[in-house]
Amino acid sequence: MIILKDSKMFCLLVALTICLQDQFVDHVQAQECRLIGKFDLHGFVESTDHELIIGGLFPFHQRTILTNDTDMEEPKSPKCEGFNFRALRWTRAMMFAIDEINKRKDILPRITLGYQIFDTCFTISKSVEATLTFLTGQNETHPNFRCSAGAPLAAVIGAGGSALSIATARILGLYYFPQVGYASSCSVLSDKFQFPSFLRTIPSDLSQSKGFAELVTYFGWTWVGTIAADDDYGKYGIKVFKEEVEKNGVCIAFSETLPRIYSKDIIDNIVKAIRQSSANVIVIFSSDIDLSPLMEALAETNITGKTYIASEAWTTSALIAKPQFFSFLGGTIGFAIRRAEIPGFEDFLLNIHPEHGTGTDDLVYEFWEEAFNCTWPTQRAAFYTNITIEAIVAGRKRNISPQLCTGKEKLSDIYNTYKDVSELRITYSVYKAVYTIANALHDLDICVKGSGPFPGRECANLLDFEPWQLMYYLKNTKFTVFTNESLKFDESGDVDGYYDILNWQWRDNNTLSFTKIGQYISKSSGGSNELKIDNSSIFWNTPNGQAPQSVCSISCIPGSRKGIRQGEPVCCFDCIPCADGEITNETDARECIACLPDFWSNTPKNECVLKEVEFLNTDEALGITLIFLAVFGASLVIAFTIIYTIYRDTALVKANDRTLSFLIQFSLVCTFMTSILFVGKPAAWSCMARQTTLALGFSLCLSSILGKTIVLMLAKRAAKAKKGKKGGKGNKGDKGDKGEKDDKGDKEDKGDKSDKRFQIVMKPLYQRIVAVTGLIIQVGICTAYLILKPPWVYKNMESQNIKIILECNEGSIEFLCSMFGFDVFLAILCFITSFVARKLPDNFNEAKFITFGMLVFFIVWISFVPAYLSTRGKFKVAVEIFAILASSFGLLGCIYVPKGYIILIKPERNTEEIVGGKGLMNDKSAPATSASITSEINSTTVSTVVLDD
Repeated sequence: MIILKDSKMFCLLVALTICLQDQFVDHVQAQECRLIGKFDLHGFVESTDHELIIGGLFPFHQRTILTNDTDMEEPKSPKCEGFNFRALRWTRAMMFAIDEINKRKDILPRITLGYQIFDTCFTISKSVEATLTFLTGQNETHPNFRCSAGAPLAAVIGAGGSALSIATARILGLYYFPQVGYASSCSVLSDKFQFPSFLRTIPSDLSQSKGFAELVTYFGWTWVGTIAADDDYGKYGIKVFKEEVEKNGVCIAFSETLPRIYSKDIIDNIVKAIRQSSANVIVIFSSDIDLSPLMEALAETNITGKTYIASEAWTTSALIAKPQFFSFLGGTIGFAIRRAEIPGFEDFLLNIHPEHGTGTDDLVYEFWEEAFNCTWPTQRAAFYTNITIEAIVAGRKRNISPQLCTGKEKLSDIYNTYKDVSELRITYSVYKAVYTIANALHDLDICVKGSGPFPGRECANLLDFEPWQLMYYLKNTKFTVFTNESLKFDESGDVDGYYDILNWQWRDNNTLSFTKIGQYISKSSGGSNELKIDNSSIFWNTPNGQAPQSVCSISCIPGSRKGIRQGEPVCCFDCIPCADGEITNETDARECIACLPDFWSNTPKNECVLKEVEFLNTDEALGITLIFLAVFGASLVIAFTIIYTIYRDTALVKANDRTLSFLIQFSLVCTFMTSILFVGKPAAWSCMARQTTLALGFSLCLSSILGKTIVLMLAKRAAKAKKGKKGGKGNKGDKGDKGEKDDKGDKEDKGDKSDKRFQIVMKPLYQRIVAVTGLIIQVGICTAYLILKPPWVYKNMESQNIKIILECNEGSIEFLCSMFGFDVFLAILCFITSFVARKLPDNFNEAKFITFGMLVFFIVWISFVPAYLSTRGKFKVAVEIFAILASSFGLLGCIYVPKGYIILIKPERNTEEIVGGKGLMNDKSAPATSASITSEINSTTVSTVVLDD
């Protein structure tokens, strides 16, 4: 009895203890583990009978429903709206790949994979909810705990947009949990310090942004607008693009940001910026969901003629690529990731039905309703009814047809984005992401014990591994897809950038097509980038069908340079023509290039051409004329020489030293022929010869003339002295007897002495010595000139910019002045002596003609100086030749023409009686002839003529 009572007591105590314990645990749990909120997640789950699970994050909806929650109500997980057919296709690609892997024997043959896929609603909050669910393994999350007893989660695929992946990667990175992105291309995700466990099968936007920059540069667009989504994808993509294009001199006309939450004012401002901007090319980095409101607004305007550059997120999106948008989006050029045709995938897409067990969530019912515009007559419709009510409250009315779905509808009868397999790009990236995880798990599974990569050469257990162990295999995995594409990751978890360049064109069947016009390849390992464009296959939505011009200022053609406008971007400039002597041989040159000294700019200022070399050429009219005059003058002198030779024994030729006459003739031939040395291309020898030969010719001529004029001057003085003596005697006789007495004494002897005293005779030898002395002095000056500072050929580029004047640099001005200064000195002496003797009472006054000749000589050379200094180039040389010829012709005409006239026309006057002054000249019509002076003073003849023996 006691034992029985004790047993009952014991049982009662035990029951009481258990009861109190449950209450205590409940109390503790209520205090420490209270559930803050419950997530409302939807998706696809297939985890039973599988050893490992792969998570997936896909934006089945485009946005969450805005609700006006009050502080008085419990916060609820937001609902989603705007079904995304494209995302469902991506999801089905993940399912298809997992199903394929489970059937294969070469990958993970010992296990099968399941999946757990959640809807992100294209919002960060929903993405974070799904991420926490993955980590904890249940809907009621306990941070830092995994409470699921099912198959372990191996890795996560997703979460679609870059902003969503950044949010989820920050959480998964805390636990080094593997995450493989399929559509998140933002370059910031390459930072392994922030996102250590993130990899992706889509190229980084760093490659795409650089590709955009190269594309813009390729077409010569320097004035572009940019539009970016208000997330990391848009901001980082545009940032890199701006940095790259600015290196190539491209300017940003405007930069706008798309709102994450629809705002009509912001959209209107963007439309206004597009309309008012002169930029005809606009680069848009955005997802199709964020871009859709802007395209709807542009469709209501009449903005055309703009070319849009599309990022991969919306290049092939059916949400944007609508026929009604083609009027302004036609000709769009977009980058698209690698495309593939997945065998059997189209049939797999069609194998979906709400009541055939393929859907484990209401998403399939919603898909069916959206695809066929009907409503399911089951209790599942209540879920959508609630969504509709909330949507109406939020101001977003959803059109649901009252028509009921029968379940007999066929997907093959309709066309929508879900079943469109013509552009499997993101879909293919999802497919590769699944195979990446599967190949990494396979590599982990086949690890040989004792040869593993982990401490102690250990291997990981396929059914019990840590996330960081799988990350090792993911980073080092390398495999080939059925398309023969080799996939591997670099240190940043990125793959090589390969993009198809697509052009939006219109098909004949009134549909929009994406035509491949090129490709862009960027090596993640730092290799060279490659851009290929087929210009002939591009459709441009411009009035002329040509590539648009998108510049702030029209490019400066070669021959001009860019002048920057103050306070404006560098792409806005004025085109300033290059100055003379400068060129630009490229478009939009910043500076003009000066031509080399021997070159000059052509008329368009785009090329340096050799300067025209100018000199007095022998084949031009002026040169030929001057040569003719020189030869003609020399021929006349030679003719007179022949005449003098023929009539060498006549009185006029013999008068006043015949030898000097021949020397003068020889010197005149030299001066005439020297002028020919000035014609033609200057050479070293001609530069040295022409001035010295001219100086020597004039020296010989003037010295010989001086020898003649000295005799005439002395004769004049003698005649004047004789006349003065005679007059003096007559005066004395008038004074008286004293004078008469003196006149009587010794009259005959004094008369004889006076005649001898006033008779001046200068021998020919002395005359010739004068001529030779002048020539010797000039030879000395010329020799010193040629030895010490000789002239040389000089390219004169200072006188004229467009020409090179090829001339002789005379070397030493001092020597040149000395040479011709000596000739001037001789000319002055000749003029003085001839001027003194100009009034000799002669039958032929040679001094008078020499005086005229010297006056001509002075007039010519005095006129030559200003004319020579005021001309340039070949005309300067021509002026000097004219001076030489004019002075030579002057001397020839004044000295020899009168004598030639008497010798040939009036030979009767060429007698010793008349020339010697012993006979009178009866022919008054002839000019005065003579080289003698006949004086009748006291019946005494004073001869000024020295006749040759």
